[in-house]
Amino acid sequence: MPKILSNKDNLQVIYEDNHIIVVNKRAGDIVQGDKTGDKPLSDIVKGFIADKYNKPGKVYLGTVHRLDRPTTGLVIFSKTSKALPRLNKLFVSKEISKTYWALVKNKPEKEADTLIHWLKKNPKNNKSTAYIKEIPESKKAILHYKTIKTLDNYYLLEVNLETGRHHQIRAQLSSIGSPIKGDLKYGFDRSNKDASISLHARNIKFIHPVSQDNLNITAPLPKDPIWDACL
Repeated sequence: MPKILSNKDNLQVIYEDNHIIVVNKRAGDIVQGDKTGDKPLSDIVKGFIADKYNKPGKVYLGTVHRLDRPTTGLVIFSKTSKALPRLNKLFVSKEISKTYWALVKNKPEKEADTLIHWLKKNPKNNKSTAYIKEIPESKKAILHYKTIKTLDNYYLLEVNLETGRHHQIRAQLSSIGSPIKGDLKYGFDRSNKDASISLHARNIKFIHPVSQDNLNITAPLPKDPIWDACL
């Protein structure tokens, strides 16, 4: 079980050094501020850093990537202006390996497969539609999945992304008839009690942009009987 460095404000800090901080995002947290006006995860992390290091002034924090609001799991932030462009470059060059776990009720036709679609985002309903062939304004989306556990009523899929498109995992799994548990927007029949969807950014692997150390970071699963059964 990965060590949790902090639980202040329910913030789970999984890894921290001078240049980066990695947290385990809860369902419902937004990574950056939006029109809802809700306090974003970035501000919570800034508060944690200010308290821990007794910083009276403005805390620097760079947002490297995001997770959908109902999704849980690992989010990387940069603590220095030196690390931020290097982390951004790692994401652009696909040198950060991201593994997700997803719970689905409908078993995929294949135990493991590579899904290739073209996704088109509709900003009006904040939803992406997956198409088999390229259409205008669509973006190619590639993911690899495999079924790693069979539960009583669900299947646990391990998903690795080649591309990082809007709602990519949600849209692509839905397109093969296996929407993620709790994901009403993409075709699941009922919501989770906490309004989450059962998609968890489980693991990240990358070379530290400053120290050049190999990092392999895993996020604990949400506290839930179904997730507990996955271990």
